[in-house]
Amino acid sequence: MISLLFAMDRNRLIGANNDLPWYLPNDLKFFKEKTTGNTIIMGRKTFDSIGKALPNRRNVVLSRNNISLPDHVELVNDISTILEWEKANPTEEYFVIGGGVLFEHFLPHADRMYVTFIDEAFDGDVYFPVIVETEWQETAKVKGIRDEKNPYDYYFIQYDRI
Repeated sequence: MISLLFAMDRNRLIGANNDLPWYLPNDLKFFKEKTTGNTIIMGRKTFDSIGKALPNRRNVVLSRNNISLPDHVELVNDISTILEWEKANPTEEYFVIGGGVLFEHFLPHADRMYVTFIDEAFDGDVYFPVIVETEWQETAKVKGIRDEKNPYDYYFIQYDRI
């Protein structure tokens, strides 16, 4: 299964200057809980913004260029490789974690989306693509805890392809 995992604001903003436009520790905890023990797939810019391989996960960078990556990070040059992995391992969940271009490429192939929806508007430069709402069904929604460390109203929402 291919799953998209991301946080966005009310305007579909997902990034600002190769970083997140907000700091939301509970979203980072959610990300870790979902992806630990699984494969995460990201573009080069997303990998650069993280700066290292994330532990206890299979780290895959999708790039058309043959770039140098640290140990424990795999380079894949074509989306078809990921789609072949999914076909060969239908019970495994592959998490696409960004950036915007990768989300555009994988959206037609995704079975599930895990969205942290932040009910605020931020400034930034990368947006999640527009989705066809009739293709998706909300299957779970949990309101996140708002406190001094997580100062926004936000929701963890799961969508499954219809």
